[in-house]
Amino acid sequence: MAVDAAQPISTPARRSRYSTTPKISSTQQAQSSTSSTQPPVSKSGPSNSSNRVSYTSNSGSGSGSEYHLDTSVATTSVSSQASLTSFRASLPDNPQVYDFSDIRAATNNFLAKRYSSTSSSQSWRCTLHGKDVIIFQRRIQKSMEKAELRAKLSVICRSHYKSIIKLLGASISGDHIYLVYDFVAGSNLSLCLRNPRNPSYTVLSTWMSRIQIATDVAHGLDYIHNTTGLEIDPVHKYVKSSGIIVTEPSFNAKICHFGAAELCSGSESKSVTNGGEIYEEAPAVSTPGRKGSATRTREFEGVRGYISPEFQLTGVATQKSDVYAFGVVLLELFSGEEPVRFKYDKTTGNYSKISLIDTAREVVECGGDGEEDGGVVVERRLRNWVDRRLSDSFPVEVAQKVIRLALDCLHVEPGDRPDMRRVAGKISKLYLESKFWSDRVKMPTEISVSFAPR
Repeated sequence: MAVDAAQPISTPARRSRYSTTPKISSTQQAQSSTSSTQPPVSKSGPSNSSNRVSYTSNSGSGSGSEYHLDTSVATTSVSSQASLTSFRASLPDNPQVYDFSDIRAATNNFLAKRYSSTSSSQSWRCTLHGKDVIIFQRRIQKSMEKAELRAKLSVICRSHYKSIIKLLGASISGDHIYLVYDFVAGSNLSLCLRNPRNPSYTVLSTWMSRIQIATDVAHGLDYIHNTTGLEIDPVHKYVKSSGIIVTEPSFNAKICHFGAAELCSGSESKSVTNGGEIYEEAPAVSTPGRKGSATRTREFEGVRGYISPEFQLTGVATQKSDVYAFGVVLLELFSGEEPVRFKYDKTTGNYSKISLIDTAREVVECGGDGEEDGGVVVERRLRNWVDRRLSDSFPVEVAQKVIRLALDCLHVEPGDRPDMRRVAGKISKLYLESKFWSDRVKMPTEISVSFAPR
């Protein structure tokens, strides 16, 4: 009985739900023997590109063909896509030159509540282009075109470091520039140290929390000065405790206002404020009795208590002036006091100025008759100088080294101050010594107590 070759017949071989065993003619067998084995093509159309199908055939008669689904390609594709997404998310965003209308709309025509009350420059927290940002308003003296602003932003925004708050873009309107930064939840260091609502309390109640902040700020300034790889000579210029954000729960520090010095450059004379940076230029004052002569007070940008002597003299910020300001922040961080404060003298009826730098020098430069007595005096004065809210729990030797390092940063001559790379290295070493001390004095927590009858 002849059988049509195109008509499939049943075979005793075991068949799976994914395979069929058709009977082929002798001509087709000869063609298949001379040609290489090819996997059969499904009639339902092309398969999904995310799945790989492997074909296995046996030369024995009566054996069926099987399809094995290989999902390795799909898994690799998904993992590669996830890695690419995370990689793109880690890259810094391209800087933007925002339209002034967008800035005005985000701040409700600048009627929104100011975000910070400790800075002289106005700031608003808002949503801009779907991102939670904070906008700072600063004055510029030199007019800047949009192309020039875009060129400066492309250079500055190339920097990306964990201890620096990212600059997303800017906008110019008149003699003001609006700097848009990524918003970081937390509180500035000044409020963490001196909360006016509760002066006796601080969240930075341990030595390790404060040495951690000092380490983050030191490495952030080291990155700005030495590691950005920019053609410009970057200077922060606004190093102060109110410009450092402390984040929770790890108490890491992030530096604000990066790039403001370069974008606001061109201002020839500014004045100093107690908590901020910007004032109007003072008018020329004629000297009595001298015709045709006038004196002008030298004014500059800066923050009272953080200004180095040469910065105060020339009005030009340098990397060594940043080192000076960081030394003030170090003393402020471990003492809890303001850089400059005034105390009322009842006997004279006047206010006397108390400098944090002078009190720190008195701590380490004092001594007794002998070396042993001098060490005791230094330790006693050091414990009185360090913030009492630390509950007298800190490594005394490390604290002395921190104060001496801060005083090195506060040297009158700029050339005698260390650079931030050296300062960051010393701070890291002091952090390791503090960590060793903390682990040694830490109370054991893995103790079990059982009450049982004798």
